[in-house]
This record gives sequence, structure tokens and C-alpha cells, in this order.
Amino acid sequence: QECIRGDDNLQSMLVGTVMRKIKSRTWKKQRYFKLQDDCMTIWYKSKKAGKPHSTFSVTDVEAIREGHQSEVLLSIADEFPADRCFTLVFRGRRANLDLVAESADEAQSWIRGMRKLIENLENMGEREKLDQWIGDWFRKADKNNDGRMNFKEVQDLLKMMNVDMNEHHALRLFTMADKSQSGTLEDDEFVLFYKMLTQRDDVLRVFQEYSVDGQKLSQSDLEDFLREEQLEGDDIQQHAKELIERYEPSDAAKLLNAMTFDGFLMYLGSAEGSIFNPQRRGIFQDMSQPLCHYFISSSHNTYLMEDQLRGHSSVEGYIRALCRGCRCVEVDCWDGANGEPIVYHGHTFTSKILFKDVVNAVGNYAFKVSEYPVILSIENHCSVEQQRVMAQHLNHILGDKLLKSTLDGKAPIGLPSPEDLKGKILLKAKKIGGLEESFNGMVEDSLTGEFSDEDEVTEIDEDNLHRESRSKQRLSKELSDCVVYCKSVHFSSFKHSRIHSKFYEVASFTESKARKHLREAGAEFVHHNSRQLTRVYPSGFRTDSSNFNPQEMWNAGCQIVALNYQTAGEGMDLNDGLFSQNGNCGYVLKPSFMKEAEKRFDPETPQKRDGYQPVVLTIQVISGQQLPKVNIKEDSIVDPLVRVEIHGVPMDQAKQETRYIENNGFNPVWYDTLRFTIHTPELAMVRFVVEDYDKTSKNDFVGQYTLSLSCMQQGYRHIHLLSKDGTSIPPSSLFVHIRITDLE
Repeated sequence: QECIRGDDNLQSMLVGTVMRKIKSRTWKKQRYFKLQDDCMTIWYKSKKAGKPHSTFSVTDVEAIREGHQSEVLLSIADEFPADRCFTLVFRGRRANLDLVAESADEAQSWIRGMRKLIENLENMGEREKLDQWIGDWFRKADKNNDGRMNFKEVQDLLKMMNVDMNEHHALRLFTMADKSQSGTLEDDEFVLFYKMLTQRDDVLRVFQEYSVDGQKLSQSDLEDFLREEQLEGDDIQQHAKELIERYEPSDAAKLLNAMTFDGFLMYLGSAEGSIFNPQRRGIFQDMSQPLCHYFISSSHNTYLMEDQLRGHSSVEGYIRALCRGCRCVEVDCWDGANGEPIVYHGHTFTSKILFKDVVNAVGNYAFKVSEYPVILSIENHCSVEQQRVMAQHLNHILGDKLLKSTLDGKAPIGLPSPEDLKGKILLKAKKIGGLEESFNGMVEDSLTGEFSDEDEVTEIDEDNLHRESRSKQRLSKELSDCVVYCKSVHFSSFKHSRIHSKFYEVASFTESKARKHLREAGAEFVHHNSRQLTRVYPSGFRTDSSNFNPQEMWNAGCQIVALNYQTAGEGMDLNDGLFSQNGNCGYVLKPSFMKEAEKRFDPETPQKRDGYQPVVLTIQVISGQQLPKVNIKEDSIVDPLVRVEIHGVPMDQAKQETRYIENNGFNPVWYDTLRFTIHTPELAMVRFVVEDYDKTSKNDFVGQYTLSLSCMQQGYRHIHLLSKDGTSIPPSSLFVHIRITDLE
């Protein structure tokens, strides 16, 4: 096979290796691991006879971490040296696989080999990916491994692939594809059969509308298409040339500066043909404005992997959040044994981790995907002694990364920008006195200041379940000194803030408090957030770690809207959608009318603002491709419908759906048009959800995709669907036509 030639690592992976799979200090079992010939699947099996084997696909692996980089491997560090250990991290919420090889060389061989395979995948073109996917299915269905399939086997395979097909039609295609007339389809014949099966009549219609001769698009045909349908403005001639160069598979057509139907299909299925505007993928926003001018990707109870009552606390929670571009993580600190502070969800049965391990993980992973600042939001329940230990760990482990003083060493007049704070970790916690005092030597050298601790009290406390945290808490000067631009304070009112509050003070609200302020004083809230940071976090009653809808908090300009990253669903879809722009760096600039104090924007009455210009969003949902199966039931096929949801200011909240198509998850066709009027397009998010219609019970979720309206490309576009936990599920997509016009 192509990928292996001359690569010793892959060669030895094909032979296979015995390694230990580690689940805990006590669970360490030997397994035989082997790369399959497809260079895509890892197969492993226990040594006991009669035990079934397991497999996973290279596409499921997100990263390989070398050495003792997981809690499980750290717990056995005394037993196995780091150079024999590594961790495979899977996409989504699947548990990691911790492995120990027999020797450092074998470990390296797997680490390098896996990285090579992942890199190969990332470099694969759309066409190869599709062929790979078809080949995977073929191998799955070829039960007796003879590399061929009779008609009955092909019918079973179609069911697995979510196709409910008229037997007569399927047989006709089968016979056409069976070029060798053997009564079975071999590998490449099956690919041909699949291509006939997935003939895109919907795209062919568009192609023929713009092609003068019905055979190809000349360069000027393609230019017309880009101008009239895709509404592309910049140098269209140059763009058309590049598209032919990049996506046209036929060299003969390239010589004529033309695009065949195949090339057109490749372009529409590519990143440039997708609904997300590629120009908004990288960092394109001004990063030199004050921190309070940005929405900041933020996590709540970052240490939890599951629910709030008895979930597993883990450093892994921090690593995963930071690797997803999160820039504000929460650390809940309590006194632990041996003078070492611990992190867990107080007064519950969640497991406990060491504060210093959390700081280590944050130090190691803070800037892997984004160089912009990370805020450590500390909920401090520790004694003065252990607060001192916290300060020592922060200083010792983070070193220069920890921001210890204002940037220019002068008394500041406003918040610095993400650009100014690149590579820095900021502590958000209580502080003795303010920033100003530290410049005119006002802070007396008392070791501790007294504080009444009412701001971080959760809603459960407010309902008198336990009152202990109302007592005065003492603060260590060492920890207080680590707080610069994010001093946690108790909020009394917007009026009080307007007169007394400082730009570096941060108030935290539970979602219900924030909602109350939003309803009673929306414009005041927006104004408050134009000059200082606000954090909103989920209600203490969400013991299942569910999320609220972050959109209503963004509508008020709240920057730090903290969500349970570990919980999939609408809240995280919106968060991923908003932060997928601007390089996924965790900072997205707020619209200008939310940054300028004199603007007075009220999310309840968007039509009152200066520069109010509503738009009409028209979406024609044309078709779906290879939707994933949701029901494990053997013979069930999806009855798909598409719902489009607009999330924005209250006036813009809306949902509409297409009809459902019976028994076709493979290539359903709708041609249904949905229309929305949007009053504040700058804040609107659009979420596409595919569901399996069920007349008797709740529809099953099939896939979704969420993005900012401002990142949407117009014209004919593919939407590449994501699974429940936000990972991609190729080649599932929707084909749509988009128009955004001013409301006349």
C-alpha cells in the first residue's frame, strides 16, 4: 500500500505490537495492537482465547500525547518510565486510551506512525476522503473477506449506509457497474456503483443552467456563476482560474480553462464551496481593543467530566477545554490534606484533584491553540495558609506566564487588549484593595485583609441550604498580589457601578440573576459591559451539568459566559459556532454598538438603535447527502427533516423546518424555502439541525451545524454536518442556497 513504502514505523505497526492498556493503578492488561492493511483502522485484542477484538479508526484520534500526560499514566509513573508511555486522545467525548509499550523504541514507533497517519489524513483531498469512506464501507460489509460482493450483500450494505432503495433500480445500477460481468462487484466496480448511486441531479441542474454546451463550464460560464449565484465580488476572473486549477480533475479540461461536472462537484464540496466564509477562519479581527470589547470563550466547572454531584474530576477537563480554544477556566479550590489545596465541586461526591496539577495542565496547554490570554477564574474556599501555597504554585509553575503587575508598570486607566496580553495567564479572584493603591504605596503590609464572601455564593446557598460561606473570609496577601486586571467583586446595582466601579472589577452572576437584570435594564447591562467584564455561569440547580442558552447573555454584551464544556447540546453548539471564527482563538469582537458607551443599545428594542438595518435571510434547503444512521435497529432508515433556528435578540429568535422525507438518509431532496427577518444581524447565529422524524415520540438528533450570520457565504453551499459533540461526520452534508438582502 502507498502509505507504507519506506516507513519503518508503519511497517512495524502492520506487524503488530503487544502493549499494556492502562485503566487505573490496578487495571493494567496486555493487548495485541495492529494496524490493518487499510492504513486506517487499528485492531486490538486481549490474549485470552475467545475474547472478541476491538477496533478504532485513525480518523477518531485527535492527538497523541507522549509520556506521563494523563492522570492514569501519572499514577503509575513510578512503575513505567515516561519514554514507554503515551496517550491516544479521541475526538468528542470518548475516553482516552493510555498505553505502555515494552520499550522506548516501540513507543516511539507507534507515536511517530500514528502522527504520520493523522497527517496523511489531513492532507487528503475531498475526492480521496470519499473514496476512502466508500472503501471502508465495502470492507465492513464484505463478510467473507473475498473482496467482492453479490447483489444481496450490496443490498445489505445499502441499508447500513442509510439508503432505502428500490430493488429494481438498485439491480439496474448493479448490472451496469459489474463491468467484468461476474455477478459480483469488486472494489473499483463498487466505487463506480456508488458514484452512480450518488449521482447529484440537484448539482447537475445548476451546472447545466450555467454551462453553454451542457458538457463543461468555460471560464466565463464559471465567472457568471460566481458573480450571479455566489455573489463573489473580488477579482472574479482570477478566482475562476484558481478554482479550475484546484478542483478540476481532468487535465484536458484544464488545458481548455474549463471545468467539468466532476470539478464543479469537487468545488461545491470543498471548504470554498461551504457555507462558512474562509476569510473568517483565520484571525481577521482587530485584537488591540480592551478585553471588555470581546466575547471570551469560557468554561464552567472545568474540572468536571460529567455531572455536578458525583462526576469525575479530572485535569483532562482543563486540557480538553483549552484545546478547544477556551480562554477562561474555573478552578474551585478547597483545603486539602498535607497542606495541599484541592479542586472539586464543594459539598458533593465529585472526585478531587490537586490544585498544583491543574496549574501544571493550564501552564502546558494554555497556548497550544491560541496565543491570547487565559483567565483562571478562582473560586477560593481555602484557609490563608493554603492560599499561600496556591500563590507559590502559581508563581513557581507558571513563572513569566503569570501576569503579576500592570503592563507598563504605571497606574492603568483601562483594560489592556488580547494583543497586549499574548502568552499571559490572568488570575480572576478577590483582591485586597485596588490597583491604584499598589502604585502609591497605600497597601499596609498586613498579611491578610478581611472580606465578606458573598459574590461566588451559588443559588443553592441563596436558598439557605448552607450558610457557612456568608462568614468573613480572610485573604492572603501573596494570592491577592497575583490578581491584577480581574478583581472579583460583589455587584450591587448598575447605578452603583456607574459611579463607583473600576474597569478591572469583574462581577459574576448566575444565569437567573443575569436574566433578571436583562429584563429590567437591558440597555444598562450593555452599557456596563462596554467598560468592564462580566461573568455569567449556570445555575447551581443544573446538577446534570446542562447548559443555558448563551445567546441571551451575549445579547447583553456579557463577555465571560461560562458553559459546561463537557455537555453536548444547543448551548455548546452556539458557543462552538460563535468561536469557530477569528482563528478559533477564543476572542470575538463585539459589534460596535455594544462597545461605545454612548450608543445605548437595548436588545429588547433593536429597531431603536442608530444604523438599524434589518435583513431578510432566505434559505432554500435543497438536499442532504449520506446522513448518518441514528437508530441502531437493523432495518430502520432515517426520515430526515431540516430545522433552521435563528438565535439572536428576542425579536430574532425563530425556528422553521422543512417537511420530512420518508426512508431516505442517503440522498433526500427537499427544495423547501425558509425565510427569516433579522433585526440585529450582527448578533445573529444560525443553527441547522437535521432530525429523524418520529410521529410517536421525540425526533432523534442526526447532525447539526452552527455559525454566525456574519460568517455565512451566499449562493449554492454545502453544510458539513457535525455530530452531537461537535466533531465532524464526513461525508454527511446538506446542500442549500442562501440569500441575505436588506429589508426594504
